[in-house]
Amino acid sequence: MEECISVFDMLKIGVGPSSSHTLGPWRAAERFLEELKEESILDQIKRVKVDLYGSLSLTGKGHATDLSVMLGLSGQDPEYIPVENIAGIIKTIEEKNEIILADQYAVPFYFLQDIVFNKEFLPFHANGLKFTAYKADDSEYESTFYSIGGGFVVKEERTNAKIKEEIKCAFPFPVQNAVELLDYTISENKMISEIVYENEKSMRTEPEIHSELMRIWNTMLECMYIGCHSEGILPGGLNVRRRAFDMHQNLIGLSNYNSPQTWLEEIRKTEVKFRQILKWVSCFALAVNEVNASLGRVVTAPTNGSAGVIPAVLMYYLVIENHDAGEKEIKQFLMVAGEIGSIFKKGSTISAAMGGCQAEIGVSSSMAAAALCELMGGSPAQVLMAAEIAMEHHLGLTCDPIGGLVQIPCIERNTMGAIKAINAAELALETDSKNAKVPLDKVINTMWQTAKDMNSKYKETSEGGLAIAVNMADC
Repeated sequence: MEECISVFDMLKIGVGPSSSHTLGPWRAAERFLEELKEESILDQIKRVKVDLYGSLSLTGKGHATDLSVMLGLSGQDPEYIPVENIAGIIKTIEEKNEIILADQYAVPFYFLQDIVFNKEFLPFHANGLKFTAYKADDSEYESTFYSIGGGFVVKEERTNAKIKEEIKCAFPFPVQNAVELLDYTISENKMISEIVYENEKSMRTEPEIHSELMRIWNTMLECMYIGCHSEGILPGGLNVRRRAFDMHQNLIGLSNYNSPQTWLEEIRKTEVKFRQILKWVSCFALAVNEVNASLGRVVTAPTNGSAGVIPAVLMYYLVIENHDAGEKEIKQFLMVAGEIGSIFKKGSTISAAMGGCQAEIGVSSSMAAAALCELMGGSPAQVLMAAEIAMEHHLGLTCDPIGGLVQIPCIERNTMGAIKAINAAELALETDSKNAKVPLDKVINTMWQTAKDMNSKYKETSEGGLAIAVNMADC
């Protein structure tokens, strides 16, 4: 049986700025608390310590890794916590030198001492973190996790020991690669989204699938809305000015609206010349990633650093290409995008710490291109071609965040990924799939080989590329 990856594994609601450095460690802290509960020792803990390793240490400050583990240990849920409460919770921990484990048990916590940044890398994965709980009888309980990208968290023993329980796939159409997916569409005479829907129905009811997909989209829409209506300077010290606000004001003019949905309708009435379309798509992507950089709520798609591509391309379809589109098309888009993302995760990586930014912006662009291509009437073969084209032109893209912040060049890269996705979809639609020379699976394999060959300083360490060519003083 193949590993089962749902659309809802690939598209997660959480808090920025990073899926692997913020959401993953947050989820790891939650799992650590669950282990303490299972061992029946949570109420016996007198102190906790967190060791961050490798990429989590090197860029952890810029990615709020330290804040995320404190929030996770406090029992906060990244999917539902009011983002306006985050600063207050962190301030209380720092001022009182105390953390409320699982929102139940108060223990001393000195964040400058109890969160340790270790530059060395653990052998299993670049994003490692170890939790140590000290009991009243002076014994210790340790647990090590790895944040492998997209908010996914694993333990090494689960991966290495086959006898360990793993999530296995009971899908009627289990997919490991693009060839298998295409074969299913042919044998079943279904679109890719229909294959995905049948798989999802093996795990959830149809109303649940509908509700969750729409909750994901509404989170994306609200994120774009907030980003387009927020001005000022992003946190972190780079003094990056938000651009979506001004760009949006110039595009929307004096339109009258009072909600994300009425805003969408007003955008449909605006001018649709080529330059305006480019600006709108860029504006949508900028808006999402500016919210992400501000510890706002976004949808990991497939990561936080690349969270702007898929909403921007879907919004483009809704406000430019098809004014009659609604929930049906939104769900179709998200299901195709999620499936393409899962194939990349199985065959390569969605972690910038493992593969550079090709694993984030490249994958998100590929997901968006495929989804758009199906909505525009592409055959399954053309959909996979669109995914291939988008990734082919992101191969080798490095991850070199200045100051370890998900801002420069990360925010702009989302605009480029979105534009490339639209272009890739159009190229695929104008091509006979029989003439395709490069299969998607070959590109995924090439991406993984490129990731392994890439110098480690270009993998989310801030030790190469723009991260050292441009320093904080320049900003």
